[in-house]
Amino acid sequence: MMQRMTNSSSSPSLLNDSAKPYASHDPLGSPGSSLFNDFGALSISQRRKTPNPTASEFIPKGGSTSRLSNLSQSNMSAFSQALFSHPPVGSPAAAGLAPGMSLSAGSSPLHSPKITPHTSPAPRRRSHTPNPANYLVPSSASTPLNNPVSQTSSTGQVIQKETVGGTTYFYTDTTPAPLTGMVFPNYHIYPPTAPHVAYMQPKANAPSFFMADELRQELINRHLITMAQIDQADIPAVPAEVDSYHSLFPLEPLPPPNRIQKSSNFGYITSCYKAVNSKDDLPYCLRRIHGFRLVNTKCMVLVDMWKKIQHSNIVTLREVFTTKAFGEHSLVFAYDFHAGGETMTSRHFNDPSADAYFTKRKWGQHDGPLPRQHAGLLPESLIWAYVVQLSSALRTIHTAGLACRVMDPTKILITGKTRLRVNCAGIFDVLTFDNSQNNPLALMAQFQQADLMSLGKVVLALACNSLAGIQRENLQKAMELVTINYSSDLKNLILYLLTDQNRLRSVNDIMPMIGARFYTQLDAAQMRNDVIEEDLAKEVQNGRLFRLLAKLGTINERPEFQKDPTWSETGDRYLLKLFRDHLFHQVTEAGAPWIDLSHIISCLNKLDAGVPEKISLISRDEKSVLVVTYSDLKRCFENTFQELIAAASGQL
Repeated sequence: MMQRMTNSSSSPSLLNDSAKPYASHDPLGSPGSSLFNDFGALSISQRRKTPNPTASEFIPKGGSTSRLSNLSQSNMSAFSQALFSHPPVGSPAAAGLAPGMSLSAGSSPLHSPKITPHTSPAPRRRSHTPNPANYLVPSSASTPLNNPVSQTSSTGQVIQKETVGGTTYFYTDTTPAPLTGMVFPNYHIYPPTAPHVAYMQPKANAPSFFMADELRQELINRHLITMAQIDQADIPAVPAEVDSYHSLFPLEPLPPPNRIQKSSNFGYITSCYKAVNSKDDLPYCLRRIHGFRLVNTKCMVLVDMWKKIQHSNIVTLREVFTTKAFGEHSLVFAYDFHAGGETMTSRHFNDPSADAYFTKRKWGQHDGPLPRQHAGLLPESLIWAYVVQLSSALRTIHTAGLACRVMDPTKILITGKTRLRVNCAGIFDVLTFDNSQNNPLALMAQFQQADLMSLGKVVLALACNSLAGIQRENLQKAMELVTINYSSDLKNLILYLLTDQNRLRSVNDIMPMIGARFYTQLDAAQMRNDVIEEDLAKEVQNGRLFRLLAKLGTINERPEFQKDPTWSETGDRYLLKLFRDHLFHQVTEAGAPWIDLSHIISCLNKLDAGVPEKISLISRDEKSVLVVTYSDLKRCFENTFQELIAAASGQL
């Protein structure tokens, strides 16, 4: 049975990634060794890439000698016993060891004799997550522990000696000693919200143990859009596969087959799809140019330049290819897919009543009230947030020697509240490529000047909250509206971008106009990051708890195992059944169901860590009461699940 458990523990499994057996079960139940195993059960290391061996692997084969002489004899406190892998020889944990059993059996699964000697002790220690006590120890306090096999070098460092699998290693121990009196929890806990985040948000009516509903809904919507598919029978015009992409899903209404009207931006009929690349199984956005035949591949030089641009405010171009999968020659641009994104036009310029201030009124009608900020116009802080992001994108594009050429509200994507990304970059460079020119970058300086002009139009349209404001006949009226409602810096920025200069302008010229508002945007981004990190911290333990419940569900109430219909009602499985009732089926004195989420989470965390705390498990007929510790339950839990894994893999 021991050999079967050893073999099954090394096989990867989806459920095997949860509460891994980081420490062996303490057969003695002594206080010192129990506390040692409790801390050993904490999932401290996050860089371990090999499957954790089970407790049976820590028992050497017959004839192996103990390594007690190689361990520390320092009289550390109970805390240091739990946190470091060298308990004192005279402690109960060391004195009660079975013959031939090494103390490393409880220290770390990495000391297993089955581990090959290519991982020496020193690299193993460096790969572990830093000890939380180390952050509280000053540099002068790193006093080496007394070790009979330690040697002090001329530099004052302690050279430790350790034998693993018959091989002796010498390494320098730089681990600082913990401060006296420090106590850490011996199982997983949920800390309160960090104060810098707690005072940032409005107080809720009840404490929240999960991420904010707004963020959760946004993520769910993104997942929904990413996984959306179409019924091929209802939309036969969409091919099942295009080049290496499949599962196409239209992101825009498909143009009719006999459509004559072309795109106002590109001069061709276009359509947009979400598709999955069969090479990496990732979703991408495909922009199709209808009826375009690529006759020269020299333009791919510019495409390669675009593919190298990585920026947080630019939708990255991945590849360009031609296809006839749609029934005609088409040119397809593959971009990164950002689920839930909408264009600036649909977000801010989708209200026809916003153009009322600029439209001509009939005779006898009076002008309506002048639009104001927060009353028909966008707040200036939002406009500056957009200016910072768009200018940052232009700066990266121009620095790379390219031009955006799609600085238009219909080609700017907004995800979330204020996150902007410039979309469809590089399309104009391919569609308008001139084969007669020797240098494809000859006109880039002229196109970059046009980018600044387009940026000014976008900012003016945002300030007026209307696309009608950027029309030539409405420019004077639009600037008056900006002068009345916004700061002089925003007005000067728009005038600078829209006015022809006698010299070549650069996007860096508008940095003084942005000024300290850049720091405001940086502060807002970092505060947003703090909020998201705090929401992530609320969910960080949920995967581990789910895997515990999934394991427990595979054991409880199993109808039959190995042709034994009473398997789930006998032995260790009976204890787990009673523990399941202790978790979920408790009642009050009046017989009503007692439901407490904190009780369920606390008990699961104690089971995962295997703490020495005792609990009473009562049978359903209330005739039997079993008093067990969580460490006993963890041993039963792991052994039973390993038995199921061995049977599932055909090892039984």
